[in-house]
Amino acid sequence: MNFPPQECNLENDLPSIMKDNFDPETEFDLDGVFDDEPEDFEDFDEPDVTMRTAVLQKNNMVALLCIKSASAGAAICRVDPREAQPAVQLYDDPEAALQWFKKSLRTSLKNGWNIVYDGLPLQG
Repeated sequence: MNFPPQECNLENDLPSIMKDNFDPETEFDLDGVFDDEPEDFEDFDEPDVTMRTAVLQKNNMVALLCIKSASAGAAICRVDPREAQPAVQLYDDPEAALQWFKKSLRTSLKNGWNIVYDGLPLQG
């Protein structure tokens, strides 16, 4: 499917709020806000947290299924393009959450979705 190129006049096509000149030097006064040194945070223990993200594709849709778990519990987040908002389910038992995550992936495959990516969360 080929679409003809369209010209875009940024000055006329942007909403008026986006046309205003932005000067980061005058818009934000962050002096002193980020003065904490990294050693100030050494007392905080990072819990043993694991994360996994699956990117799924079907037709022209892309969906996400993510799990984040620690010893105290877990959360599964589903971003479905057919839904208005993401859905999050919390679990007290991280093993039960992992089983539901795997079951959701299997069900998605049976329903025609393709797993494009399954691994650590993507950043960048």
